[in-house]
Amino acid sequence: MKLSFERIDPDADSSFHILLTPHLENVFLWHYHPEYEIVYIEGASGTRHVGDHISRYEGSDLVFIGPNIPHLNFDYGVKTDYRKVVVQINEDFLGKHFWQAPEFAAITRLFAEARSGLSFHGETKQDVGKQLEALSTLPPFDRIMALLTIFQRLATSIDVTPLHGKPITAGYNQKEQQRLRRVYQFVDEHYAHKIDIADVAGEVSLTTSAFCRYFKRMTHLTFTQFLNQYRVNQARTLLLLDQTVSETAWACGFESLSYFNKMFRRVTGENPFQFKKRHRSTETIG
Repeated sequence: MKLSFERIDPDADSSFHILLTPHLENVFLWHYHPEYEIVYIEGASGTRHVGDHISRYEGSDLVFIGPNIPHLNFDYGVKTDYRKVVVQINEDFLGKHFWQAPEFAAITRLFAEARSGLSFHGETKQDVGKQLEALSTLPPFDRIMALLTIFQRLATSIDVTPLHGKPITAGYNQKEQQRLRRVYQFVDEHYAHKIDIADVAGEVSLTTSAFCRYFKRMTHLTFTQFLNQYRVNQARTLLLLDQTVSETAWACGFESLSYFNKMFRRVTGENPFQFKKRHRSTETIG
């Protein structure tokens, strides 16, 4: 049984589906579905894993994900008291020809761009988050109009980052999902130290070569790429807590400062010192 395929039906009085704070923090759900999905989470910090994109969000997150992109539930591992709104929509939930109207040109582009995943920040995240939280309290007609307003706001926002997730190519069965969860747990427990791929492979009862093939098929990443991205995401948190670059590198399992700088730039587009300086400047201005 393909437990990782999520079947979604619209709410009884609606053309789409709303979930309010489904508590899945103890559930590792690496899954996909043919619906578009808007996720807003408030009061939490965690991992944003969409397709082959891995990053960390702090405090809150707003993401719009297209059809069939495998993703991890955004509250996995969260320990704080959080709120979450999930809106799931079929592409033609208002009819196949509705989006052809010229008034919806920007929203049509938004849906096309969401096929690789989009993350929103700044005022857009703050404003749309409030609108999403109020959505379930509205009567059906007002609810659909509010959703269209949300789409238009997202479509015209400059507070957006593409995630470059990839659509699914094959289903994930229960055994594969359990293996991936164990890999995540192993990395979370050991990322600060040297990790040998053979040890991870043994953790999930695979040979090293079989594990490498399995992990690439499941995540579109090599294990080394995944581990470096995971460590860099942990490093960003430590840098924001004002640890030095060298302290952060050693604390996150990097064996040389030059390799840490190289991987940090590859993942974030800037070196650790620039990242720390930019965020410090932002805090000063704020």
